Amino acid sequence: MSQTVHSEWGLAGVEAVRDRVAVLVIVDILSFSTAVDIATSRGAAILPFPYGDTAAAQTAADEAGAVLAAPRNAGGQLSLSPRSLTTIASGTRLMLPSPNGSRLSLAGSAAKVLAGCLRNAAVVARHAHMLAEGGDIAIIPAGERWPDGSLRPAVEDLLGAGAIIAALDLPISAEAQVARDAYRAAGPDLADIIRNSRSGQELMGWGYADDVDPALELNVSATAPVLRNGAYRAA
Repeated sequence: MSQTVHSEWGLAGVEAVRDRVAVLVIVDILSFSTAVDIATSRGAAILPFPYGDTAAAQTAADEAGAVLAAPRNAGGQLSLSPRSLTTIASGTRLMLPSPNGSRLSLAGSAAKVLAGCLRNAAVVARHAHMLAEGGDIAIIPAGERWPDGSLRPAVEDLLGAGAIIAALDLPISAEAQVARDAYRAAGPDLADIIRNSRSGQELMGWGYADDVDPALELNVSATAPVLRNGAYRAA
Protein backbone atom coordinates (compact mmCIF):
# COMPACT_ATOMS: atom_id res chain seq x y z
CA MET A 1 0.00 0.00 0.00
CA SER A 2 1.16 3.54 -0.71
CA GLN A 3 2.04 6.03 1.99
CA THR A 4 -1.17 7.60 3.30
CA VAL A 5 -2.03 10.66 5.36
CA HIS A 6 -4.74 10.16 7.98
CA SER A 7 -6.59 12.63 10.20
CA GLU A 8 -8.46 11.81 13.38
CA TRP A 9 -9.67 14.02 16.23
CA GLY A 10 -8.25 14.43 19.70
CA LEU A 11 -6.85 11.92 22.15
CA ALA A 12 -9.05 9.09 20.90
CA GLY A 13 -7.76 9.81 17.40
CA VAL A 14 -4.14 9.58 18.58
CA GLU A 15 -4.88 6.29 20.31
CA ALA A 16 -6.62 4.94 17.20
CA VAL A 17 -3.70 5.53 14.82
CA ARG A 18 -0.49 5.81 16.84
CA ASP A 19 0.51 2.17 16.41
CA ARG A 20 0.07 2.15 12.62
CA VAL A 21 1.63 5.45 11.60
CA ALA A 22 5.24 6.58 11.64
CA VAL A 23 4.54 10.22 12.43
CA LEU A 24 1.90 12.14 14.36
CA VAL A 25 1.41 15.89 13.96
CA ILE A 26 -0.49 17.53 16.81
CA VAL A 27 -2.46 20.60 15.70
CA ASP A 28 -3.74 22.87 18.48
CA ILE A 29 -3.86 26.32 16.89
CA LEU A 30 -5.25 28.28 19.87
CA SER A 31 -2.81 28.10 21.44
CA PHE A 32 -0.46 25.17 22.21
CA SER A 33 1.02 24.50 18.76
CA THR A 34 1.40 28.21 18.03
CA ALA A 35 3.16 28.71 21.36
CA VAL A 36 5.49 25.76 20.68
CA ASP A 37 6.38 27.12 17.25
CA ILE A 38 7.22 30.59 18.57
CA ALA A 39 9.29 29.28 21.50
CA THR A 40 11.25 26.65 19.59
CA SER A 41 11.92 29.13 16.78
CA ARG A 42 13.80 31.17 19.38
CA GLY A 43 15.87 28.20 20.53
CA ALA A 44 13.82 27.23 23.58
CA ALA A 45 12.69 23.71 24.50
CA ILE A 46 9.04 23.09 25.40
CA LEU A 47 8.20 20.21 27.72
CA PRO A 48 4.51 19.32 27.42
CA PHE A 49 2.68 18.36 30.61
CA PRO A 50 -0.98 17.47 31.23
CA TYR A 51 -3.08 20.37 32.50
CA GLY A 52 -4.74 20.52 35.89
CA ASP A 53 -2.27 19.53 38.64
CA THR A 54 -0.03 22.50 39.38
CA ALA A 55 1.87 20.75 42.18
CA ALA A 56 2.69 17.77 39.97
CA ALA A 57 3.72 20.10 37.16
CA GLN A 58 6.05 22.04 39.45
CA THR A 59 7.64 18.83 40.70
CA ALA A 60 8.13 17.59 37.15
CA ALA A 61 9.59 20.95 36.10
CA ASP A 62 12.06 20.91 38.99
CA GLU A 63 13.15 17.37 38.15
CA ALA A 64 13.60 18.31 34.48
CA GLY A 65 15.51 21.51 35.21
CA ALA A 66 12.72 23.51 33.57
CA VAL A 67 10.74 26.64 34.33
CA LEU A 68 7.04 26.00 34.88
CA ALA A 69 4.83 28.17 32.68
CA ALA A 70 2.66 30.65 34.54
CA PRO A 71 -1.11 30.90 34.03
CA ARG A 72 -2.01 32.86 30.91
CA ASN A 73 -3.48 35.65 33.02
CA ALA A 74 -0.29 36.12 35.05
CA GLY A 75 0.91 38.91 32.75
CA GLY A 76 4.54 39.44 31.82
CA GLN A 77 5.51 35.82 32.52
CA LEU A 78 6.12 32.87 30.22
CA SER A 79 2.83 31.07 29.69
CA LEU A 80 0.62 29.35 27.12
CA SER A 81 0.14 32.81 25.61
CA PRO A 82 2.07 32.90 22.31
CA ARG A 83 2.75 36.62 22.85
CA SER A 84 4.50 35.86 26.13
CA LEU A 85 7.00 33.65 24.30
CA THR A 86 8.15 36.13 21.66
CA THR A 87 11.08 37.14 23.89
CA ILE A 88 11.88 33.74 25.44
CA ALA A 89 15.62 33.26 25.75
CA SER A 90 17.39 30.63 23.69
CA GLY A 91 18.18 27.58 25.83
CA THR A 92 15.18 28.05 28.13
CA ARG A 93 13.44 24.83 29.13
CA LEU A 94 9.77 25.62 29.69
CA MET A 95 7.30 23.10 31.05
CA LEU A 96 4.01 23.98 29.39
CA PRO A 97 0.82 22.41 30.72
CA SER A 98 -2.15 22.63 28.36
CA PRO A 99 -5.53 20.92 28.36
CA ASN A 100 -5.26 19.54 24.82
CA GLY A 101 -1.99 19.88 22.92
CA SER A 102 0.25 18.74 25.77
CA ARG A 103 -1.95 15.78 26.61
CA LEU A 104 -1.99 14.60 23.00
CA SER A 105 1.75 15.16 22.54
CA LEU A 106 2.51 12.72 25.34
CA ALA A 107 0.23 10.00 23.96
CA GLY A 108 2.18 9.25 20.78
CA SER A 109 3.70 5.94 21.88
CA ALA A 110 6.44 4.91 19.40
CA ALA A 111 5.38 7.35 16.66
CA LYS A 112 7.48 10.45 16.02
CA VAL A 113 5.59 13.55 17.16
CA LEU A 114 5.61 17.09 15.76
CA ALA A 115 3.63 20.20 16.70
CA GLY A 116 1.98 21.83 13.70
CA CYS A 117 0.09 25.07 13.20
CA LEU A 118 -0.65 27.56 10.44
CA ARG A 119 2.63 29.36 11.07
CA ASN A 120 4.73 26.30 10.23
CA ALA A 121 2.38 24.20 8.08
CA ALA A 122 4.66 23.85 5.07
CA VAL A 123 7.89 23.11 6.96
CA VAL A 124 6.15 20.67 9.31
CA ALA A 125 4.71 18.86 6.29
CA ARG A 126 8.18 18.54 4.74
CA HIS A 127 9.73 17.32 7.97
CA ALA A 128 6.91 14.86 8.69
CA HIS A 129 7.38 13.40 5.21
CA MET A 130 11.09 13.02 5.83
CA LEU A 131 10.69 11.47 9.29
CA ALA A 132 8.04 9.03 8.10
CA GLU A 133 10.48 7.37 5.68
CA GLY A 134 7.61 6.04 3.60
CA GLY A 135 5.37 5.20 6.56
CA ASP A 136 1.93 6.65 7.14
CA ILE A 137 1.41 10.06 8.73
CA ALA A 138 -1.48 11.19 10.94
CA ILE A 139 -2.45 14.83 11.33
CA ILE A 140 -4.37 15.24 14.58
CA PRO A 141 -6.62 18.27 15.12
CA ALA A 142 -6.69 18.52 18.90
CA GLY A 143 -10.07 20.17 19.31
CA GLU A 144 -11.34 21.62 22.56
CA ARG A 145 -13.51 20.14 25.30
CA TRP A 146 -17.06 20.78 26.38
CA PRO A 147 -17.72 21.31 30.11
CA ASP A 148 -18.49 17.59 30.49
CA GLY A 149 -15.03 16.72 29.15
CA SER A 150 -16.19 15.46 25.77
CA LEU A 151 -14.46 16.53 22.57
CA ARG A 152 -15.53 19.79 20.94
CA PRO A 153 -14.29 19.78 17.35
CA ALA A 154 -12.61 23.14 16.74
CA VAL A 155 -12.71 24.78 13.32
CA GLU A 156 -9.26 26.35 13.75
CA ASP A 157 -7.67 22.93 14.30
CA LEU A 158 -9.55 21.45 11.34
CA LEU A 159 -8.21 24.25 9.12
CA GLY A 160 -4.69 23.98 10.53
CA ALA A 161 -4.67 20.24 9.93
CA GLY A 162 -5.95 20.88 6.42
CA ALA A 163 -3.10 23.30 5.70
CA ILE A 164 -0.54 20.65 6.63
CA ILE A 165 -2.35 17.92 4.69
CA ALA A 166 -2.49 20.16 1.61
CA ALA A 167 1.24 20.82 1.88
CA LEU A 168 2.03 17.11 2.16
CA ASP A 169 0.43 16.37 -1.22
CA LEU A 170 0.24 12.61 -0.58
CA PRO A 171 -2.57 10.06 -0.85
CA ILE A 172 -5.09 10.79 1.91
CA SER A 173 -7.90 9.19 3.87
CA ALA A 174 -11.46 10.47 3.58
CA GLU A 175 -11.11 12.29 6.91
CA ALA A 176 -7.91 13.97 5.78
CA GLN A 177 -9.57 14.98 2.51
CA VAL A 178 -12.34 16.77 4.39
CA ALA A 179 -9.78 18.75 6.42
CA ARG A 180 -7.74 19.60 3.32
CA ASP A 181 -10.78 20.69 1.35
CA ALA A 182 -12.03 22.84 4.25
CA TYR A 183 -8.68 24.63 4.33
CA ARG A 184 -8.70 25.19 0.57
CA ALA A 185 -12.30 26.43 0.65
CA ALA A 186 -11.48 28.94 3.38
CA GLY A 187 -9.06 30.72 1.05
CA PRO A 188 -8.77 34.43 1.85
CA ASP A 189 -11.39 34.09 4.60
CA LEU A 190 -9.16 31.80 6.70
CA ALA A 191 -8.22 34.40 9.31
CA ASP A 192 -11.75 35.75 9.65
CA ILE A 193 -13.18 32.26 10.06
CA ILE A 194 -10.78 31.53 12.93
CA ARG A 195 -11.38 34.92 14.57
CA ASN A 196 -15.12 34.23 14.43
CA SER A 197 -14.83 30.63 15.64
CA ARG A 198 -15.95 29.73 19.14
CA SER A 199 -12.32 29.42 20.27
CA GLY A 200 -11.31 32.72 18.68
CA GLN A 201 -14.27 34.54 20.19
CA GLU A 202 -13.56 33.04 23.60
CA LEU A 203 -9.93 34.19 23.62
CA MET A 204 -10.79 37.66 22.37
CA GLY A 205 -13.63 37.91 24.89
CA TRP A 206 -11.20 37.06 27.68
CA GLY A 207 -8.89 39.86 26.54
CA TYR A 208 -6.37 37.72 24.60
CA ALA A 209 -6.83 39.05 21.07
CA ASP A 210 -3.03 39.40 20.91
CA ASP A 211 -2.81 35.61 21.18
CA VAL A 212 -5.14 35.06 18.24
CA ASP A 213 -3.28 37.25 15.74
CA PRO A 214 0.03 35.31 15.64
CA ALA A 215 -1.89 32.04 15.26
CA LEU A 216 -3.39 33.32 11.99
CA GLU A 217 -0.08 33.89 10.19
CA LEU A 218 0.39 31.29 7.46
CA ASN A 219 3.82 29.77 6.73
CA VAL A 220 5.84 32.52 8.39
CA SER A 221 7.96 30.02 10.36
CA ALA A 222 10.86 27.84 9.24
CA THR A 223 10.68 25.69 12.38
CA ALA A 224 9.43 22.12 12.69
CA PRO A 225 9.12 21.35 16.43
CA VAL A 226 9.90 17.69 17.08
CA LEU A 227 9.26 15.94 20.40
CA ARG A 228 12.39 14.13 21.58
CA ASN A 229 13.16 12.96 25.12
CA GLY A 230 10.08 14.68 26.44
CA ALA A 231 10.74 18.11 24.89
CA TYR A 232 9.83 19.88 21.68
CA ARG A 233 12.86 21.43 19.97
CA ALA A 234 13.40 22.91 16.54
CA ALA A 235 14.38 20.19 14.10
